[in-house]
Amino acid sequence: MAGSLGRGAMLAHWLGCALICAFVLAAEGCASLPKEVPRQQSEALADPATTALGRLVAQSSPDPALSGFHVIASGEEAYGTLISLADHATRTLDLQYYLIEADESSREILLHVRAAAERGVRVRVLVDDLHSDDGKDRAFLRFAGHRNIEVRMFNPFPAGRFSKLTRVLSSATDVRRLNRRMHNKAFIADNALAMTGGRNIGDAYFLRAPEQNFVDLDVIAAGPAVRRLSAAFDRYWNNPLAVPVETLANPAQATDSAAATGASSSRPGPALVSTEAESKRIDAQGMTPPGKIDARASFLGRQFAAGGKLALEWASASVMVDAPSKAAPDQAPAAGETMSKELGRTLSGARQEVILISPYFIPGDRGVTWMADLVKRGVKVRVLTNSLAATDAPIVHVGYRRYRRDLLRAGVELHELKSRPGRPQKIIGDYTSSQATLHVKAAVADRTNLFVGSMNFDPRSASQNTETGLIIHSAKLAQQVAQLFAGVIDDNSYLLRLSEQGTVQWVDGRGDQAAVFDTEPDTSWQKRLWIDVLAPFTPEQLL
Repeated sequence: MAGSLGRGAMLAHWLGCALICAFVLAAEGCASLPKEVPRQQSEALADPATTALGRLVAQSSPDPALSGFHVIASGEEAYGTLISLADHATRTLDLQYYLIEADESSREILLHVRAAAERGVRVRVLVDDLHSDDGKDRAFLRFAGHRNIEVRMFNPFPAGRFSKLTRVLSSATDVRRLNRRMHNKAFIADNALAMTGGRNIGDAYFLRAPEQNFVDLDVIAAGPAVRRLSAAFDRYWNNPLAVPVETLANPAQATDSAAATGASSSRPGPALVSTEAESKRIDAQGMTPPGKIDARASFLGRQFAAGGKLALEWASASVMVDAPSKAAPDQAPAAGETMSKELGRTLSGARQEVILISPYFIPGDRGVTWMADLVKRGVKVRVLTNSLAATDAPIVHVGYRRYRRDLLRAGVELHELKSRPGRPQKIIGDYTSSQATLHVKAAVADRTNLFVGSMNFDPRSASQNTETGLIIHSAKLAQQVAQLFAGVIDDNSYLLRLSEQGTVQWVDGRGDQAAVFDTEPDTSWQKRLWIDVLAPFTPEQLL
């Protein structure tokens, strides 16, 4: 699955590097970043008001100082939003993602992006390089062959790009740099409208995967917040760590038509883009191909079709984006250039309630102390994360479970998502036929301030990955996410508690009908044993 290629594979990758460094002394065979890379600097559209989207946003806004927002919890809704943004852009499209999968959803979205390029839209695609093996170079190189499309890989593996093993071998002496990844997510149209939050691009993020899907959260943004997102995109795009795919990939690979275009391929692989003819057909029709999710049925699609003003929630907001230098171990970000501290200040100001939602939740001793202090001040602290059965990265569970007892002793209300829903959640979308995995990164303070972004509440997000997030000062939107939290914990999560002997228990249900488990629910003894074996050897800072 897409998510399991993140935390679990990353840790295995770096442990493999450590072993190689210990036993292979041929360091001269390891590659480093190219010193001189030809690249053109470019910036976001300076005046979005000259575009149809910019004019629509301007006429919809009650105050030019406010930004407009709409919460997207449904995977189908998120998919339709990206299609709508691509179809309505007239000048620029900027995409920044940790992961773009090689599957049907990615292919369809990039097909619409390519159709926009055919209309003359300038397209910039910035992708973290961790998952560009298995032939994706060919697809991205082909995609970048369009005169209006550029693709850059962030913090790349400079050699051995044709397999995971060769990438590990070639990067064995550069682990400190390559352990830092660009985890940001943003899809920006004409510097006027954007979608940002927790989702990558791939089937599982849009509830279209047969076996495992991600419960996630994004927001549509309009107005000043988008311009700040674009300014942050420019800083990453023009950073030395953003390397054009042409510099990294073999140009001969772009001629591999079947792999590069993904034309009529039924097997898994780098089917990222479609043929030029199909792209032009989509551009001419301005709609999703037959048999696919109709983007016009999404919130944004309906808004565009109805005309008039956009029905967004207008509020003040803080746009928080880590400095790209966070990804360079020899360039520590300056004070104020990492978002975790700003978010911490906002949540620390809560007086009644803090809700934290994070798929990878490793608070550390400082986090436990912080939450305990909130509880002592009378603040109700409520947390939702993945159960062992639901997580896509079981090895990360090792770090989280170290703190469960301390959190419960401190009075934190702790919930873990079930792997199978007890009751469908209409607002999220239909994932009832597959395993559910939490992927939402959100927080609510006093039901008046809402955080949505790419940042998990764990050491990796705080110190290793670069992240994007919004703090929106809107009671309406904060209440929406609080209601989403309440709906999930009612029927689709376990409530944790301590037994009289001080051991962790999982409670499913309420009152006399509640079932109580003394071991991780819905897991095998082999899986639990494996976690026990890994625990002493798993470095928390890599999770």
